[in-house]
Amino acid sequence: MFCKIEPTFFQIYQKEIIATIIAVCVFIIIRMVANSVVRGFGRKTHFSPARTNLVMKYFDYLISILGIISLFTIWGVKSEQAFIFVSSILTVIGVAFFAQWSILSNITAGIILFFSFPFRIGDRIRLMDKDFPIEAEIMDIESFYTYLRTSDGEEICFPNNLLLQKGIVIIKNKSKVEDEFTD
Repeated sequence: MFCKIEPTFFQIYQKEIIATIIAVCVFIIIRMVANSVVRGFGRKTHFSPARTNLVMKYFDYLISILGIISLFTIWGVKSEQAFIFVSSILTVIGVAFFAQWSILSNITAGIILFFSFPFRIGDRIRLMDKDFPIEAEIMDIESFYTYLRTSDGEEICFPNNLLLQKGIVIIKNKSKVEDEFTD
């Protein structure tokens, strides 16, 4: 009467465990390279560290999603099961974002402002709003809001999605105007 030895978890799933470790290492390296590229782009274009960190966070989310999909593949999760799981999660997220559509539109507007940069931190702008015209200097551009300071010293948090919807006049600073006339 021989005693039958059951294989351990590691013995059964040895290939999957090794592949998971390799995949995690690869995605960590990809994340580090992507963050380095974004940081370099932010320095070249003189963006604030807050804006650069925001874009790095978005890339981290994207890389994490790709990593999860890779792990599903490694562990043999059937596509039907993964589709049901992901669609359930996306449904819940979609309902939450629909209820808070302004959050999603502000994040999207923040990304657009980061990459298209129609104006920069330090620029003086005039928002073309018939009810509440604003003339102020851009202090910082973050994921949800752009921070403005008027000549009276008022600090305004203006939603990014409204910056894309309103007409904006970029006013040159006196020092920039003087530099143009001296050249």
